[in-house]
Amino acid sequence: MAFEIPKQPYSGEIGETTIGTGKGAVTLGGEDSYPFHTFEGKMPNPPKIAMEVWDYDPTEEWPAAAVEPFKDVISSPDAWAKKCVDEHGADMIVLQLKSTDPNGMDRGADEAAEVAKKVADAVDVPLVLWGTANNQKDEEVLKKISEVCEGKNVALGPVEEGNYKAVGASALGYNHIIISSSPIDVNLAKQLNILLGNLGVQSNKIIIDPTTGGLGYGMEYGYSVMERIRMAALTQEDEKLQIPMINNIGNEVWKCKEVKQPIDEAPAQGDPEKRAIMMEATAAVCYLLAGSDVAILRHPESVRLTRSFIDLMINGGMATDVTEIAKNLDLEEADLTAISPEPNLDFGEKEASREKPAKPKKKEAPKPKKEAKTAAPKLKKKEEPKVKAKDEAKAKAEDEAKAKAEDEAKAKADADAKVKAEEGAKAEADAKAKADAAAKAEDDARKKAEADARAKREAGEDEQRQKRAAEREKLAAERKKVPEKPDTMTPAAVQKTEQEKILEHLNRIHRRIPLY
Repeated sequence: MAFEIPKQPYSGEIGETTIGTGKGAVTLGGEDSYPFHTFEGKMPNPPKIAMEVWDYDPTEEWPAAAVEPFKDVISSPDAWAKKCVDEHGADMIVLQLKSTDPNGMDRGADEAAEVAKKVADAVDVPLVLWGTANNQKDEEVLKKISEVCEGKNVALGPVEEGNYKAVGASALGYNHIIISSSPIDVNLAKQLNILLGNLGVQSNKIIIDPTTGGLGYGMEYGYSVMERIRMAALTQEDEKLQIPMINNIGNEVWKCKEVKQPIDEAPAQGDPEKRAIMMEATAAVCYLLAGSDVAILRHPESVRLTRSFIDLMINGGMATDVTEIAKNLDLEEADLTAISPEPNLDFGEKEASREKPAKPKKKEAPKPKKEAKTAAPKLKKKEEPKVKAKDEAKAKAEDEAKAKAEDEAKAKADADAKVKAEEGAKAEADAKAKADAAAKAEDDARKKAEADARAKREAGEDEQRQKRAAEREKLAAERKKVPEKPDTMTPAAVQKTEQEKILEHLNRIHRRIPLY
């Protein structure tokens, strides 16, 4: 019997959102099962990969590994975006509006809109405009960009609760997409989508940004929230969460300390270029498994590895067939042998032999070897055999005395142990008897207390019964003393018969004058 994968039915379905126009338009969402569960549902629109482009030259801020692939175009956002599409196959372009940060270069909305227009005209793939998360400045900048990019169907974000009204109204007016951003919380994500819906923004014009963490706890929290959003959408049919999701991965990963550390500061983490690429690709895979529909990446090799993962998950194949990372910089390797501590090859043999106490020598009977020697001694004098015989007799007597002493000591020790054992057994028996007696006394006391309480309760109840019986007798005697009154039909003092009542009634009606 062939193995059949158990399938989970889902009642919900993720809605579709189309971004861009013409042949380059991209549709997100549409799946009706968990990410890549194509064995139990459909995934009509596989996740897309967007590459980020900054609106100014970030060479001084980025590590060399991120600058190297774009060093020829990094000062021109439109050329940079074109290279990402033509050479690296980006499905979308995300223009990071870093220069508009009020705490940085603080460029104006007009200048930012001009750069956005150039990038939008340079590529034929969808464009996402990503602000600095400063609500006031983003509102000003995104409103201007939505105006100059009319007809491009771009995505504007991050839109938060502080600026959703202005940016949402602008997106409605110029027919753009909203990226609703909430701080790692399912309920806040749903609430912002409800507010946008009340404003008039349709669900197919929204993409959820659940907040993205680069590494460590940030990624764990982000993954957990995305998982809950997707579960609510598919299993609970929550319409306000049945919306595609986007993750700004590259921007978060490449600002981590581990990505920027040179080989001399982190020799155990390997080549800095490969390390950064693998961290970005690993984060992308995690977010795709959590339900991301758009992964925003920076390095071309991370893009290639992530795209290979998506293809393997959908079409199958072997991960070993994926080409290893292609380096742009020289390979940096640390001499781990030189920086590692010298091994301790002393396994404690010398200490053991030094600390091992010497066994006391026992006086034993002469060894056979010695006996052999004494059995056939070389006699130098005639009196030597007699001396040897005396020595042997003396040693034999000493051995017998020692053996006798040992036997006596052993017998005494056994007797003492037996006495101690008997005393211990007796003490244990006495303790057990004492404990049993105490338990029995306690049980007897408890039973006696219960019996006393029961007798007291019964005596009280009997007393109450007698008291109530006496009260009933007294009440009955008092009732006998009172004369019984006849039951009357009315409260009147004089009771009339039915005939008298009828006559009285007729006299009143006919005003008859009595004859008597």
